[in-house]
Amino acid sequence: MSYFYSKNGQSPKPIDAASLERLIQGGDLGGNDLLWREGWEEWRALGQVEEFAQFLQGRRPATPPPLPGRTSDAIGLVASATQMRTFGEIEFVWCPPGTFVMGTPGDKDEEIPRQVTLTRGFWIGKYPVTQGQWLRVMGSNPSEFRSVGSDAPVENVSWDDAQIFCSLVSRANGIQCRLPTEAEWEYACRAGSTGRPYCFDSPYQGDLVDYAWYSKNSGETTHPVGQKKPNAWGLHDMHGNVWEWCADWYDKYTKGPATDPKGPRSGSYRVYRGGGWFNVAEICRSAYRLRYYPDSRSFNLGFRVAVSSTP
Repeated sequence: MSYFYSKNGQSPKPIDAASLERLIQGGDLGGNDLLWREGWEEWRALGQVEEFAQFLQGRRPATPPPLPGRTSDAIGLVASATQMRTFGEIEFVWCPPGTFVMGTPGDKDEEIPRQVTLTRGFWIGKYPVTQGQWLRVMGSNPSEFRSVGSDAPVENVSWDDAQIFCSLVSRANGIQCRLPTEAEWEYACRAGSTGRPYCFDSPYQGDLVDYAWYSKNSGETTHPVGQKKPNAWGLHDMHGNVWEWCADWYDKYTKGPATDPKGPRSGSYRVYRGGGWFNVAEICRSAYRLRYYPDSRSFNLGFRVAVSSTP
């Protein structure tokens, strides 16, 4: 993450780590022209360096700060102090822009680690889309596990079905509802836990029972969302319960660093992530990926939605 400042009308320059720390601790940079990476020029114009420093002390410096005197739920403005919003009766969590290592060391060619940078933040569903949410939008419920209840994740939906859902939600609410890219999904799942197999810091596989419904504890069924611990960014059920469709066509990763990757332009399969209620812990890892035809359905396959940071 980079921050920029401008003094006496000069071109913006990067703030080095030491200067940023001085700013966080209440010092200044010798001027009040501060530019936010995502383009919040209003901070520079208003000279709100002190307020910005106070915001950085909240330990979420990659999240757009609220601008003084402006409040709005409109996408593309700012996240609230809680970093959550509700759009179209779906709860979303803000994921800030940043860089992480996508993939995992091992003998799987399709998971070769690479550095990925996401230059724009995005909103992602706090939970997988539920049966109740699907029913309200689509008018029917295709799920195999309807008896679990309306708060269980919807399943038995294809990638194509998910596109229709996103389109209807977008049209009804004036937003850009979509599936997350594969990179966005893993970034959101890891929530800063790069280098670990799961979203939590412990390397102990047994701790997964606290975060996921999978073969060890599911009882061979899905479960209502949100019953397990969230990851560090407040997202639930990223591991287990149901697999989740991503936007990308499937292909093996390209080597080397990538910026805002979206997968190949075409293909035969779409990617899905996260593992499901019947999978062993190894398959529920943050980096594990599978593929399926976009018109295919399964009683272990659902999705969560994302919203772009700008309309």
